[in-house]
Amino acid sequence: MNIKSLLLGSAAALIVVSGARAADAVTVAEPEPAEYVKICDVYGAGYFYIPGTQTCLRIGGYVREIIGFGDVGSFDGARTHDVVTGIDQATWMKNSRFSLRTWTGQETELGTLKTYTETRINFGNHNGDYSNNSAGNKGLTLNFAWIQLGGFRVGKGDSAFDTFIGYAGNVYNDTIVPYGSLDTNALQYYFDAGDGFSTVVSLEEGSGAVGTIDSYVPHVIGGLKYTQGWGALTSVIAYDSNYGEVAGKIRADLTVNDNLSLFGMFGYGTDGKLNDDSTNIIDANGRGFYKNWGGNWAFWAGGTYKFNEKTSFNLQVSGDQLKNYGVVANVAYSIVAGYTITAEVDYDHYGNFGVSAVDPSNVNWTNANKRNSVGGLLWFQRSF
Repeated sequence: MNIKSLLLGSAAALIVVSGARAADAVTVAEPEPAEYVKICDVYGAGYFYIPGTQTCLRIGGYVREIIGFGDVGSFDGARTHDVVTGIDQATWMKNSRFSLRTWTGQETELGTLKTYTETRINFGNHNGDYSNNSAGNKGLTLNFAWIQLGGFRVGKGDSAFDTFIGYAGNVYNDTIVPYGSLDTNALQYYFDAGDGFSTVVSLEEGSGAVGTIDSYVPHVIGGLKYTQGWGALTSVIAYDSNYGEVAGKIRADLTVNDNLSLFGMFGYGTDGKLNDDSTNIIDANGRGFYKNWGGNWAFWAGGTYKFNEKTSFNLQVSGDQLKNYGVVANVAYSIVAGYTITAEVDYDHYGNFGVSAVDPSNVNWTNANKRNSVGGLLWFQRSF
């Protein structure tokens, strides 16, 4: 064997060995299986399975900007003092809000297990507050946080006195004449009896100085609803355990056609003990946690007319026994899906009557303390 053959053989051997070692060094690991988010269409659009569970989750909410002027209704205008002269004057009411909502659903051997939460964060000036009218953060509020298994629901929400029968129209200022109180912890049972009939029983804590229960006895609310393709008939009744007073509402909803829907609601409540303002807590005109309109009776009526898929007109009129009246109208326009601009005009004739401290039933049925107010809102909302 000559030198040339020896060198060629050695080189070939090195190449084979090096190739084998290189193959051993570049071993590619098998990829881990990817776990993709799965769509859950059992409970409606927007739900997805939480990875590794059988729970479906939906996340949503809205961002809202409101600009208000005038002095009317539940937003009560915005007042300020001139920073140079100190003169009292009106200013724009503005409020920015971020609302975050979550829904969950899961099927169990005891029925559907559901939760719902809503948390709101606000920034703006303070309506009608002379001492603190500057814009700023208004804090975080927990508006809903409840758990429901089958028909049983427990947690924080609005009172069944309002949610079961429905709110008073598709307007922002729907409480110029108030129709009930909202925030409460509750233990509730919902039952669907079939053929359009449904019921609710709710044991509630209430909230605030007037509404929070003062013993182990809860407020009690009951409701009955009949729903068909033409609309619905609903009634609710509330027993206020603090004062032993009763309030109730009845409502009719009518779907006239695909464009027009109407509603009418009437409330009546007793107010004997609510007129006792010796504690400086109760309104001298007999307003409580559930019957918070003036006098014994009140009404709310209105409707929605859809001009097309983007534009709708909404109207609400209201009044009570103490001759408080309100009219609210708006036009809502959807620029694109999920983004709506609403322009609203509000009018009220509102104020308290004089009530004798010795005899609360001696009401001064005059309009001496009433005033007429006009205001409006421009409302931008992106819902998701």
